[in-house]
Amino acid sequence: MTFVAPPWAVDGPNLVIEADNMAVLPHLPAEAFGLIYIDPPFNTGRTRKRQSISVVQSPRGSRIGFQGRSYETVKGQLTAYDDVFADYWAFLEPRLHQAWRLLAADGTLYLHLDYREVHYAKVLLDALFGRESFINEIIWAYDYGARTKSRWPAKHDNILVYVKNPSHYVFNADAVDREPYMAPGLVTPEKAARGKLPTDVWWHTIVSPTGKEKTGYATQKPQGILRRIIQASSQEDDWVLDFFAGSGTTGAVASELGRRFVMVDNNPQATATMRRRLASQEGVRPVEFVIGGDTWSV
Repeated sequence: MTFVAPPWAVDGPNLVIEADNMAVLPHLPAEAFGLIYIDPPFNTGRTRKRQSISVVQSPRGSRIGFQGRSYETVKGQLTAYDDVFADYWAFLEPRLHQAWRLLAADGTLYLHLDYREVHYAKVLLDALFGRESFINEIIWAYDYGARTKSRWPAKHDNILVYVKNPSHYVFNADAVDREPYMAPGLVTPEKAARGKLPTDVWWHTIVSPTGKEKTGYATQKPQGILRRIIQASSQEDDWVLDFFAGSGTTGAVASELGRRFVMVDNNPQATATMRRRLASQEGVRPVEFVIGGDTWSV
């Protein structure tokens, strides 16, 4: 099936597109999105068919990476070391090049991974975006699920944060939800009442299997995590992009916060989940769904 690019416009409706994201991303205009959040499939040992890709390096990216080496040098060394990661990175790399192209001049990328891949991805993204563009590694810590007794149980995800221009990017510290001080007696009553800005370690439960937020989609992420990201790194009316959209949490929270969104996923179950979710949410701006050659609005 040939993908037909939808007519995207800065003043157009929100978009949900069911397609391979690499068929969609090249059709979106450069520097259109203030925030990109992506939660790609974690590399849990599944091998993918190797791709032969040709990419155009960004003006800022792929210059100097780890210990002064070029992006291509770093990539060659890491992918030669780990064949399974090489397959995963061949899948992810062209999508990250598109993310860089699509980010606004003051835009921010949040890349959500787990402990298996984040150390490789950090080194490669330093070389791809430039080390100076790295802002944070956020640790999302939770306490749920089975526990191994052969090592420390892995109960966190990693979110790498990169900006397009480290001298000029959006970070709204005052808009972010506050946290209570761990030792409120050590600060003034006024500070204790207001709470503190979260650090780069976020304690937040997963989506409860019985909670009202649950959509039934297996990889659904909590609204609280996306709310903090969107509050901090975008402005009202900005466009937010998620091209591994899953259950649609990014779009649901973006709409709630007065942002606009484009979400892409190639899984029909994801599209169906997003359609139900957005149709039942109050105050959502018009959303256009694009599946193959069909388009409809909710």
